[in-house]
Amino acid sequence: MITRCSGQLRLAQTPPSLSDFDLSPALSLATALGYDMTSIAELLPAAEAGLVTAVNERLASQHD
Repeated sequence: MITRCSGQLRLAQTPPSLSDFDLSPALSLATALGYDMTSIAELLPAAEAGLVTAVNERLASQHD
């Protein structure tokens, strides 16, 4: 599901970094796919935090 939400990323320009992604479309997608919303509400913030950390680490290493 996170891969399907990749178009919802919010990027900062200076320095290039990922700030977060729009959770509203992610929740709508989860609903449309019939996922358990209680589980999604618990897991989505952790997935977002991991994604932001990983992308920002990769971006930082590319600019050093």
